[in-house]
Amino acid sequence: MRRYLLIAVGGALGSMARYWIGATVASRLGTRFPYGTLLINLSACVIIGFALTFLGRRAGMSGAWTYLIPVGFVGAYSTFSTYEWETLALLRGGALAAAALYALGSLVLGLVAVWCGIMAAEALS
Repeated sequence: MRRYLLIAVGGALGSMARYWIGATVASRLGTRFPYGTLLINLSACVIIGFALTFLGRRAGMSGAWTYLIPVGFVGAYSTFSTYEWETLALLRGGALAAAALYALGSLVLGLVAVWCGIMAAEALS
């Protein structure tokens, strides 16, 4: 039962962080391009790369952290379905270059972000 509570708490924090970051970025940069979703997805990649690597190397740490951060927080915070929706909306709106930039940028920068998270965790190990 404890793990479900940790997932729920992490999920609540992740969804609140997602909303706040998305709204803040949209208010500053506008909504013609989904900058907020891109930032959220990239930061989720760093967080999950870091958390799973760091927690995996710290066998003595409580498994509760795995339920709280990568499962709960990142599970609610990451916005892959929103990314797909926004990419399709750009395509349907005729913004082919923006859709390609967004899709490719998310893929490549997401991989780099996961790698950065892993490197940061390995440096601390």
